[in-house]
Amino acid sequence: MQTAVYQPLPSYHDDPEKALLPSASGCDSTQGPASERRRWSSHWVPKWSVVVVLLIRISALTWIVYTLWRYCFPHFLAFEGADDHTGIPEFGLPESVMRKWAQYAPYMPVDPYIAPPLGCAVTQVRFLQRHGARWPTESAGKEMKTAVDKLLAVKKYKDENLDFLHNFTWTFGQDDLLPFGAAQSFDAGRTAYERYSHLFSNESLPFVRAASAGRVVDSSTNWTAGCQKTIDAKLDLILPESVGGHGPMVPLRQPDSYQGNLTLNDNMCPNSGDGDDESAKWLAVYAPPITARLNAGAPGADLTHKDAHHLMTMCPFHTQVEQLASPFCALFTNHEFKAYEYFADVNKFYGNGYGDRLGRVQGVGYVNELLARLTNTPVHDNTQTNRTLDASPETFPLNRTFYADFSHDNTMVAIYAALGLFKDPLPLDPTTLNPVRRWVISEMVPFSARIVVERLECAERLPIPRPTMVRILVNDAVQPLEFCGGVAGMCTLDAFVKSQSYARHDGDGDWDLCSE
Repeated sequence: MQTAVYQPLPSYHDDPEKALLPSASGCDSTQGPASERRRWSSHWVPKWSVVVVLLIRISALTWIVYTLWRYCFPHFLAFEGADDHTGIPEFGLPESVMRKWAQYAPYMPVDPYIAPPLGCAVTQVRFLQRHGARWPTESAGKEMKTAVDKLLAVKKYKDENLDFLHNFTWTFGQDDLLPFGAAQSFDAGRTAYERYSHLFSNESLPFVRAASAGRVVDSSTNWTAGCQKTIDAKLDLILPESVGGHGPMVPLRQPDSYQGNLTLNDNMCPNSGDGDDESAKWLAVYAPPITARLNAGAPGADLTHKDAHHLMTMCPFHTQVEQLASPFCALFTNHEFKAYEYFADVNKFYGNGYGDRLGRVQGVGYVNELLARLTNTPVHDNTQTNRTLDASPETFPLNRTFYADFSHDNTMVAIYAALGLFKDPLPLDPTTLNPVRRWVISEMVPFSARIVVERLECAERLPIPRPTMVRILVNDAVQPLEFCGGVAGMCTLDAFVKSQSYARHDGDGDWDLCSE
């Protein structure tokens, strides 16, 4: 390629003889300084043919580099941006209110999804989701109906916000998945496929397990339907939540022949706490003014503090049943829903969380299954896992790139605590709301909550080494992983495995206390 070289114009002072004067016509197009400028400029501007050749060479080099990069690091270029899923239900209610419904909140991302850093490829995903929005459980439904019936028995209300009750009829079902919950599970499957499509193929299908409760199974099948864009995803394994698939109790030390796997349920530690005493202390703090106001608006209802709490629970349930703002919501303020949320925070903290000695041990079995998948090694566990199922490649494969499990909120709370997530410096005070706590149930286990554990390979420099990393997202919020030296929400796989000493040692003796 010809190189443009600067050549100075002749100086009139150096050689006056060569100074070119205008012609008689006023401007000679072939002489004079203007002609010299054109000659000077021609040295700077390459010919068009040279430009075309240069562009062709640059394009060819770019294609070669891109091809080699894709060959050596096949998935790194897929995660440069963040996907655009706001996920805020349109019920006609402020988001700030819906985010205070604790475990009954609809799924809403805590943060916008952030892709892994450029140069890091997700090579495996472990996905755990709570079932979608459902009808109340049998016990909770009875308590909610009792509170509503007290209001319905009043002939004349003094608070006009209660007038809707003149036309209200209790038609609630029990336990089963709601249409809205099914839709959110479908959306979760679709989002998973869009975000991790490079891990899905008919040669490498996601391996899907679900606890045996109907709402959990239905959530899993709606999820697989959502990710069936180009693959034949299906539910692979239903895990009985008790002997025979029903009933609340299971053997604490099940024999190898027991066909169940209780890592997706928290009912194997009868000596664990339930958080009821601690949450009752908070109820006595926050509920009295609410109860007094409701009783004043409905003379003769004689509502208790528990009744007031259950009427607040009607707001999220009735809203998600109707998929429209419930009039029950207008009975309470945003500040009161903040107190309502703290009730659940305290209850689960002292039930399956850090506040009870045997809380987090109920998540140990699942964590040990997670470690097995991340390291492609057999499960080592003496707690909740079923050794028959986890030893079989048919029921616990180690060669997939995407694993999806479906479970319950209490189980997920125990798993979070076993991992070391959402740990505050001090225990939650059951009498004083902590406004800066990390332990917030509506952000941890709303309906359709999900925790995603990504295994990544990151190119430190070309060509290798490529250190293996771990990243955890809870409802799309990247977790700091300070317990394993996390940087940008990631730590090395080796550091993560070492950080899980509590699970790797079967709860440091806590598991044995479950049955004493």
